[in-house]
Amino acid sequence: MKLDDARKLQQKKFRDSFGHFLAEGEHLVLELQKATHGNPALQQSVLYVTREHAHWQSPFETRVVSDQQMARLSDTRKPQGMVAVVPVLPAPAPRAGERAIYLHEVQDPGNLGTILRSLAWFGNLRCLLGPGSVDPYNAKVVRASMGAIFHVPVETDVGLESLRHRFARIACLDVHGEPLRSNSFRTYDCYLFGNEARGLPHASLAALDLRSFAVPGCGAIESLNLASVVNMCVYELNR
Repeated sequence: MKLDDARKLQQKKFRDSFGHFLAEGEHLVLELQKATHGNPALQQSVLYVTREHAHWQSPFETRVVSDQQMARLSDTRKPQGMVAVVPVLPAPAPRAGERAIYLHEVQDPGNLGTILRSLAWFGNLRCLLGPGSVDPYNAKVVRASMGAIFHVPVETDVGLESLRHRFARIACLDVHGEPLRSNSFRTYDCYLFGNEARGLPHASLAALDLRSFAVPGCGAIESLNLASVVNMCVYELNR
């Protein structure tokens, strides 16, 4: 991919068109290199570095660019001298015992990145993003994920109606549900979480025959941060 085309990957329409995204900085590149051991197709990535990092050892094709070229390629105020152009790969088939986390119209890049970090930490979890969700290959999501984007299977534009054909047992998080500590909470295949402001579209959930759970609290505020709720839930699944 030419440098000018790589620059265009800062925009979603070009990420969709070219099927690639950008990962900037040493930490993300190191996580990408680790991920190639489990997914060799990621070795198709191309690494752009400044002369300061020309010695960098990786399995990727490496191209040295000037500081000015790197500044144009970078999405940050202070370029880190290293940007990988990474192919968007299809999510692998589900593994035995894998659970799915479904996010309905998640909007905040930081929330999604944080959620991906938690899913990568606990493992054997898949992220399903409903239509209208933030692009998981958005630079802010990729940075917030701290490299988890390379380790978690992610599916986009997954319609709510498709879940009943894929999963036998579905649960959702709702303020009126039974306590999360219930033993039955761990027995589901897919867990639904709503939009940060609007929650889940309850009118669309009737056909899913799901069960509701809640994180008990004192009620002093209206709700918890979405990423915090997902983090507590995946911890409970692995406790």
